[in-house]
Amino acid sequence: MNQHARVVGASTTTSKGQTTIPKQVRDAMGIKDGTPLTWTLENGELKVRARTRRLEDFVAMVPPNGAHATVEDMNRAIGEAVTERMRRAASR
Repeated sequence: MNQHARVVGASTTTSKGQTTIPKQVRDAMGIKDGTPLTWTLENGELKVRARTRRLEDFVAMVPPNGAHATVEDMNRAIGEAVTERMRRAASR
């Protein structure tokens, strides 16, 4: 969604305090069933934020650092880290 776009909708609350997010707002924000919402009341203004993106959505934005590691390299690094952690724990 274009963060500078303006989408306006209206709804009412039920006796249980529930409300329906207007369809045009749901569509603009990509809100689907189960989307987590955060409600913030500050200085008399209510803001509702939808968490519609996952960590995986940002992976393509991070440029690769050029480092490539084989499984053997990773296993060796893990082994070294475990050895170092055990050495530190034993010296306490």
